[in-house]
Amino acid sequence: MTKYIIRRFLGLIPTIFIIITISFFFIRLAPGGPFDTEKAVPDAVMKNLEAKFHMNESMPKQYLRYMWDILHGDLGPSYRYSDHSVNWYIFNSLPNSMLLGGISLFVAVILGVGAGIISAIRQNTWMDYVAMGFSVMGISIPLFVIGPVLMYIFAMKLQWLPTSGWITGRHGAWTLIMPVITLMFPYFANIARLSRASILEILRSDYVRTARAKGLKESVIIFKHVLKGGMLPVVSYLGPALAGILVGSVVVEQIFRVPGLGTFFVKSAFNRDYTLILGTVIVYSVLLVLLNFIVDIVYSILDPRVSYK
Repeated sequence: MTKYIIRRFLGLIPTIFIIITISFFFIRLAPGGPFDTEKAVPDAVMKNLEAKFHMNESMPKQYLRYMWDILHGDLGPSYRYSDHSVNWYIFNSLPNSMLLGGISLFVAVILGVGAGIISAIRQNTWMDYVAMGFSVMGISIPLFVIGPVLMYIFAMKLQWLPTSGWITGRHGAWTLIMPVITLMFPYFANIARLSRASILEILRSDYVRTARAKGLKESVIIFKHVLKGGMLPVVSYLGPALAGILVGSVVVEQIFRVPGLGTFFVKSAFNRDYTLILGTVIVYSVLLVLLNFIVDIVYSILDPRVSYK
């Protein structure tokens, strides 16, 4: 088990290295630049700006300089925001995105697994149809539709919730409700469908029939024998799901004006702020590979057959 964890962890390093390298050259080779504006900039000013940010150097030299800075934990200065570095913007916005994503995934797992269990146990009843109906809606309706619809109903018509803001504002935790519902809805749908399919398969297995023949209570069979195996597909889905929630929160953060990392990602893309784009891409990529690594470890614990030989 220890060898498996070490080998999986070491496998993350070349993955992250390749992602950073490809992202660096793709962004640098894209048309336009961070100092391109509608108003012409004098050549002397442009040369000074390029010299300040080492953009007058060759591409390989810029790449090596950037990689050296990353090894020292420095993501560089922002080309557009002179007040703070990229590190400052990321470490001040990432906690907000992670809080929103963490709560959304937690709610999605609780509701999704619950709906999956009920649908499987009460297959082909009205409860199964209602739960699967909501899951189909969650998969079919995009986030940029769910968010404005919720905002129109609960904020503008009923005036129960604030239209936007963050928990540090005057409306406090009430500002979390609509962003969390919007963000968690598609993940709730996928988890519910995965749980239902997996639990149905296990309910028809021989060892569950044996447990029922022994006279065990249905609740004991479900929680002791069925859920452990039935959650394997859900666990394998959680790593990419959390990464997807963080990346997907870009849309939700824009709709509800959440001061998260997605906001800076969008702004940096419009401004062609190379270092801020790369910084956000690196953070999202590292989160993605780390979460998949954790999922693999949890999966190998739940199913010991998963290991390196």
